[in-house]
Amino acid sequence: MTAANALGAAANLFKVLGSESRLELLQLLAGDPMPVTALATRTGMSQPLVSQHLRTLRQVGIVTVSRTGREAYYRLADHHIAHVIEDAVAHVLEEQPNRSEQIEELEGESS
Repeated sequence: MTAANALGAAANLFKVLGSESRLELLQLLAGDPMPVTALATRTGMSQPLVSQHLRTLRQVGIVTVSRTGREAYYRLADHHIAHVIEDAVAHVLEEQPNRSEQIEELEGESS
């Protein structure tokens, strides 16, 4: 993969990670594998919405699924993603002057 292709792939990864709901699901999956029903319960999202997010994450190879009987268990395909999320959360929690104002300004620009 060339550097240009790698940047494009990284940009696509960040697009998928640009959903707060998906980040929450990935944080939960950083522990043990979980079925959709457990993920829906833990997040408060509907089961169809969780399934939709998991389908997107599966399509880009971030999560994998395995079946045990009738239950499908989802897990992180690569724990590097968990570290990326941890680092991003740590970054936004760092005490920096005007951090919340900068984030609010960026959110206003994207609307």
